[in-house]
Amino acid sequence: MDFIYDGPVDGPLFLFAHGAGADAQSDFMNTIALGLAKKGVRVARFNFPYMQKRLEDGKRRPPDRAPKLVEFFSQIIRDTKGPVTIGGKSMGGRIASMVAALDDEALNHKIKGVICLGYPFHPQGKPEKLRTEHIKDIQAPLFIAQGTRDKLGSREEVANYDLGKAIDWLWLEDGDHDFKPRVKSGLTQCQHTQQAIKFINRLMLKTAT
Repeated sequence: MDFIYDGPVDGPLFLFAHGAGADAQSDFMNTIALGLAKKGVRVARFNFPYMQKRLEDGKRRPPDRAPKLVEFFSQIIRDTKGPVTIGGKSMGGRIASMVAALDDEALNHKIKGVICLGYPFHPQGKPEKLRTEHIKDIQAPLFIAQGTRDKLGSREEVANYDLGKAIDWLWLEDGDHDFKPRVKSGLTQCQHTQQAIKFINRLMLKTAT
């Protein structure tokens, strides 16, 4: 397993998974990982097998089915020494949350928190197909940073969901699925990303104690 590590070896560990269409070294992943590293967090990024194959042969392919991704992420946690915080961008965060919802005492003991950046509450254009049923079963603290106009789950939409679990939210005003606001908002994607980094760092310090 090839990891991309950032941050001090003795920092609290964050296993950070990529989204469906971009790999572990996308601009978004790089910005978050390097920003956290500067604050003393040890970030470990990795590519799911389907993405690794894409990088090797250049052929675009869809993500594997969720159970396969969940098992892959679960095995990474099992192979990692000590406690971890897990999470990811979009699909990566969803898979992390599904891992944390498993009825697996050993895994649950190691997972200190789940951090989702742009949670895909539903496929774009299909708000009726919610991906929330497992959330109530997550035992670890759950944290979500979300743009208020995310097309995969806006603030207005999420307000109507019965998630069955306390969630620590960071709502990024006018942000889309990548936290990018419109120019007329007077805000920038960089500002939102830096807010997310501060949010994650605070959570890492909280869950590490």
